[in-house]
Amino acid sequence: MRQLIDRYIDAYNRIDVDAMLLTLHPAIVFENYAGGQRTLRTEGLLDFDRLARSTQPLFSARRQVITAYREQGDTAWAEIQFDGTFAIDLPNGIRAGQQIAMPGRSEYRVHDGLLVYIADHSA
Repeated sequence: MRQLIDRYIDAYNRIDVDAMLLTLHPAIVFENYAGGQRTLRTEGLLDFDRLARSTQPLFSARRQVITAYREQGDTAWAEIQFDGTFAIDLPNGIRAGQQIAMPGRSEYRVHDGLLVYIADHSA
């Protein structure tokens, strides 16, 4: 499972949506949580693909690094350090070139050798 997650994260870091999709099950569910509240949910490859492609222009560079990892059965949990550089100005005042760094955690589930569930959590 760790090799599959590493492939997904490597593709994410390269902002390579096609390579990300190769690691995902057709029934992939992706959820994002901020401050304990779910802020986003996609279901299926098409929804995930749309989301991933819509966020491609946001960052000129981004990187997730696993700082701790454990797995049990078909589920894995990873502590993540995220670093990114914004590529565009955003309505909330963030400017192109501004950097962000934050810790987080991700949960992954595997089915039929592919990621079927990903939940990203940040403060």
